[in-house]
Amino acid sequence: MPSARLPRAVFAMDPVHLPLLFPDPLMARLRRTAEVDPALVVRDFTDPAAAGALARADVLITGWGCPRLDERALTAVPGLRAVLHAAGSVRSLVDEALWRRGVTVSSAVTGNAVPVAEYTLAMILLTGKDAFGHRERYRARHSQPPHAETAAIGNLGRRVGVIGASRVGRRLLELLRPYDFEVLLYDPYVDAAEAAALGARPVALEELLHASDTVTLHAPDLPETRHMLDRAALALIRDGGVLINTSRGALVDQDALTDELVSGRLSAVLDVTDPEPLPPGSPLYTLPNVFLTPHIAGSLGNELQRLGRIVVEELERLARGLPPAHEVRHADLVRMA
Repeated sequence: MPSARLPRAVFAMDPVHLPLLFPDPLMARLRRTAEVDPALVVRDFTDPAAAGALARADVLITGWGCPRLDERALTAVPGLRAVLHAAGSVRSLVDEALWRRGVTVSSAVTGNAVPVAEYTLAMILLTGKDAFGHRERYRARHSQPPHAETAAIGNLGRRVGVIGASRVGRRLLELLRPYDFEVLLYDPYVDAAEAAALGARPVALEELLHASDTVTLHAPDLPETRHMLDRAALALIRDGGVLINTSRGALVDQDALTDELVSGRLSAVLDVTDPEPLPPGSPLYTLPNVFLTPHIAGSLGNELQRLGRIVVEELERLARGLPPAHEVRHADLVRMA
């Protein structure tokens, strides 16, 4: 996008995210790179107050809360050449109309993968020590655990099954390398050589579920992955196994998982559920073998500026006529979360 003038950009997202994505130093850097009004944050592409800026825009800087970029929305931005997404996956944002127009799409999804992978690693380590179970028992007994409760725990040689070599999955595989885990990977798009390079042994889904002490989900949310862990699949996980889900709740049959957890056969760390949030009467809120968090694994608080920084760097590249470093292509949405 090299030209004699600066690119013209418009923010399109929930305005509550803007100051965290672009704190003052980043906003100043962005405004040196593009013509952009920080006071204009679009949530409706039919808003008359935004019509002039949208009609002149080359770039949309999008984020959580941006409407889907379908044909109707794109009519308001006739000169659009690039979408820079200051969030994770663009799957729910982009429309076939955008791809047909040939608009460049970039996403900070690799930045958002960092805290998700960090959260997952922390939970793998903590559940390997049965930290949450010991907390519950310590609260009740106020005494040290008997030997029988600690003999089978520990992270030495623990077998971790990673479902999905998505961006989060790959970052997690990288973080797992210094530890003494045996890592299994299921991803139909990854061959044996690539899996080995990632530090994992490729296996079929059934083998991963049966063999792993901890199963962690990092697959994309697609029609074909909905309930990929159904009742039969969950039954393959060994007694005492741990399921971690920081991906999407729809990947798991929630009723079947609830039954397994109520029985006490499995434990779980769930940052996502289906539905989200769970209904008030769900037993998962109070079960001692469930660690439930309200979708906090992704970027929050000061982590959001990592996403903003990626967008500013992408805009600087585009202004110099360079290709984006974090471009998303249509085909990427099939395999990468």
